[in-house]
Amino acid sequence: MVVRDTARVTSETPGRLILAGTPIGNLADASPALRAALVAADVIAAEDTRRLRALLGRLELTTDARIVSYFDGNEAARAEELLAELQHGAGVLVVSDAGMPTVSDPGFRLVGAAIKAGIAIRVVPGPSAVLVALALSGLPTDRFCFEGFLPRKTGERRRRLAELASEPRTMVFFEAPHRLAEFLADAAGALGEDRQAAVSRELTKTYEETRRGALAELTAWAADGVRGEITVVIGGSASPAVSLAEATAETLRRIAGGEPLSAAVSAVAGATGLPRKQLYQASLDARSRS
Repeated sequence: MVVRDTARVTSETPGRLILAGTPIGNLADASPALRAALVAADVIAAEDTRRLRALLGRLELTTDARIVSYFDGNEAARAEELLAELQHGAGVLVVSDAGMPTVSDPGFRLVGAAIKAGIAIRVVPGPSAVLVALALSGLPTDRFCFEGFLPRKTGERRRRLAELASEPRTMVFFEAPHRLAEFLADAAGALGEDRQAAVSRELTKTYEETRRGALAELTAWAADGVRGEITVVIGGSASPAVSLAEATAETLRRIAGGEPLSAAVSAVAGATGLPRKQLYQASLDARSRS
């Protein structure tokens, strides 16, 4: 059954959940709709209450709303509390530190609970690092996927990247600046050193910068250290340019040269666009026959 939400948006309508996008760097990106929502809310659930108060100050806004923290550590418990507020007629505004709530930020649990409870939901659109970086990358935008932050542990991150080796869509990632070089090196190993990518940092801020090039080139650039908030965009896999037999032969050649099986398979799969699992099994079968 499709449920259509037809509630009209007015500042006087109570019992409504609003997800608002906040500036990701440039204060001028704060929309009139965001300003109005901040002033009109009964409750504001903020990822960081100190940053919210700083934003209010910079926007020269005052609010009578009750401000509560809403972050990864308390999301489950706080969602129940906020749902109760909504059910009692309050207007609840959810904001993250920067960008859109629910996109690699808290909000998903509350949205699901509000839908089940029949609460009206609205979005105040705002800046998104995902879309800004994608547009700046110069890579195909007709089909893309958002992968967010990959696992911090090296082995888990490499396994996830290996799974993405044959992904045909442009991919968008978030990464911490101190892990960027390691991330790019792992991506080059799994997806191929020649895979085209772009790294954007400090989007919409004074020192905004976007670097474009092959993963190997970007890895070398990041080795000296990069500062700021990072968004990485990597091109999708092209159609396989070589056959499975040719890719298997290249994998065996790498193994004969001393490269571990898993690393060799990841590199060749990334370079050819062939599914990693298929190439891995073909390589095992070829080794058993030799």
